[in-house]
Amino acid sequence: MKLNIALAQLNPRLGNVEANLEKHLALATEARRAGADLLVFPELSLTGYVLQDITPTVAHHPQVGDKVFKLLLEASREVDMVVGFVDEDRRHRFYIAAAYLSQGDVCHIHHKLYLPTYGLFDEGRFFAWGDRISAFDTRFGRVGVLICEDFWHASPPYLLWLDGADLFVFMSASPGRGLRDEAQLESARWVEHLNQAYASLFTAFVAHVNRVGYEDGLNFWGGSAVFDPNGELLLKLPYHQEALMLAEVDLNQLHRTRARLPLLRDERTSLVQRELERILRSGEQTAR
Repeated sequence: MKLNIALAQLNPRLGNVEANLEKHLALATEARRAGADLLVFPELSLTGYVLQDITPTVAHHPQVGDKVFKLLLEASREVDMVVGFVDEDRRHRFYIAAAYLSQGDVCHIHHKLYLPTYGLFDEGRFFAWGDRISAFDTRFGRVGVLICEDFWHASPPYLLWLDGADLFVFMSASPGRGLRDEAQLESARWVEHLNQAYASLFTAFVAHVNRVGYEDGLNFWGGSAVFDPNGELLLKLPYHQEALMLAEVDLNQLHRTRARLPLLRDERTSLVQRELERILRSGEQTAR
């Protein structure tokens, strides 16, 4: 089975949901005409990243009654989409979120688990932490979605792998830090190595979309990419410019790679559970 994944590496306008929605819909039309089955946007693609005090004004509800999601859900009848937005729950807590939309329905919502609040980042002041992680079924197989710092920690991809994810969708608004050489930032090199490692370690597909542009002094570097279960690079988008590009993914590669390298078959989950319980008990005793 073949899956055409489109990566929409864009530069959203900070706080202007209407303008960003218009761009999403235009890119959905372009991706569909190019033959895409799945279109992935970056973290907070509908709002921009450095929201701070305007966070409550740009939140939307991922349902057909919402004026923004009504149009996105209609567009998803032609091409599946993963969009980044600010979600507001019934208790008026705000989350950095991703929604997987397909054939007019909301298939899955992911709330960002890890909120960096150090260095350049201030997410913990304005957003609530997500507290659940799960893979989910799509018409192309089982998928897991993570947002930026989520995949800088080993446990979220590992849990998604155990929960059946064969395609990891990683979304980010990663600013450039550290100059490695004239062609590449140190932060870009680190993220690309990490994504390739996850693809190889979990014998799964990894599609990563990072935004571009400048916002409140931050420079977002782009460089979105797709890796196959062998860790081979299938698609690489340019640095520092908007782009929409497609990768053809052969889902049968999962069978070929895992027959050769049965890491998933040999994973000892009961051992992991037992040792985690031991470590947690030891930590509790130490704290007393």
